[in-house]
Amino acid sequence: MTPMSSLLYFLFLLLLTPPPVAGKSIIEPCSSSDACNALVGYSLYADLKVSEVAALFQVDPLSLLAANAGDLSAPGAADFILPAGTLLRVPVVCACSGGIRRSVSVHYLTRPADTIAAVAGEVYGGLVSGDQIREANGISGGGEVDAGWNLAVPLPCTCFNNSDDLLPAIYLSYVVRAGDTAAQIAAAHSTTVTDILNANAMGSPSVNPGDILAIPLPACASAFPRYAADYGLIAANGSFAITAGHCVQCSCGPADLQLYCAPAALAVSCASMQCANSDLMLGSSTARPAGGGCSVTSCSYGGFVNGSIATVLSTSLQPKCPGPRELPALSLPPATLARRPSLSPSPAPAAAGAVPAGGGFPGLSPAEGPAGSFAGNGAGAVTGGWRWFAGVVLLRLVLELLLP
Repeated sequence: MTPMSSLLYFLFLLLLTPPPVAGKSIIEPCSSSDACNALVGYSLYADLKVSEVAALFQVDPLSLLAANAGDLSAPGAADFILPAGTLLRVPVVCACSGGIRRSVSVHYLTRPADTIAAVAGEVYGGLVSGDQIREANGISGGGEVDAGWNLAVPLPCTCFNNSDDLLPAIYLSYVVRAGDTAAQIAAAHSTTVTDILNANAMGSPSVNPGDILAIPLPACASAFPRYAADYGLIAANGSFAITAGHCVQCSCGPADLQLYCAPAALAVSCASMQCANSDLMLGSSTARPAGGGCSVTSCSYGGFVNGSIATVLSTSLQPKCPGPRELPALSLPPATLARRPSLSPSPAPAAAGAVPAGGGFPGLSPAEGPAGSFAGNGAGAVTGGWRWFAGVVLLRLVLELLLP
């Protein structure tokens, strides 16, 4: 084969190779200033402490532990070291910004070796693209950044009225990884492929690495008044939520999807948690047979109001007396996945608030929620387009030189 024939063959193969597909994510339009509680799925890029992951996302370490069914009462729980590749659920506040839902409270302090691509793809595990970071910070040009820049890191999230098929749900933003299928993702999150398709406005179950899916997780929702500091509190099935200044711990499941709150087993000073006109404390109840059923009196949590723990005393007649309350199984540390050696550590920020140096049904949108759209996140689109265009131009030039 002559050199010119080899060149033609190479260009022909380049032309036939499709450009890289940009990762896609669901976009939920919004027009109000309200927010909701949501989750983002984060795969650790290095061995990190719970407190370091919490600092990376500016969240309370105990809230991070609670969202992952960690044992809050274990000594030094915030200092548990989690291996690279651990998949955590990180609680975030999902706000309305620029007409779409996203979390806008996370910032990252850059270090000398950082690039925007590394911050987006490695430190934050593909939850955000380099283009999105550039746009959020008004950065033009390449991916180099100076040390000490305080970068806003917009994260994907959805609310959809915290419901899925009219049932309480909290939405997890999940980055699809190589080898994932829609069926596997659904099974791992106790949901269905149909629910994932509906939530993400997808016409087929085909997913690609880098796609960001909104996963509806069955949840227990609160009914606190709007003036409560923890209004809108919600916990995914099999997890906990910590509230009221670390004084109250609420759980969801596994027997039912009713939110159950009780005093947290933490050494903090708390306001009274006794129900008025009763000897019952928060989370406790009494039961006695009555009228062919069981009369149950309970002391329940009513929200954190003006620095006080609101309690509600109620009595109901139930078919039978309830047994001991079953709580979600604790993990110490939070459940982890196998290490993924492909996730190499990237430079980490060193300032306070950052990681220390070291290394619905078919055809329906989610119930009562705005219809979303599955759109590209910008990663790889520019590179792929220019590669395709360059191949066409080069092939045409060579053909013009060879053909009379």
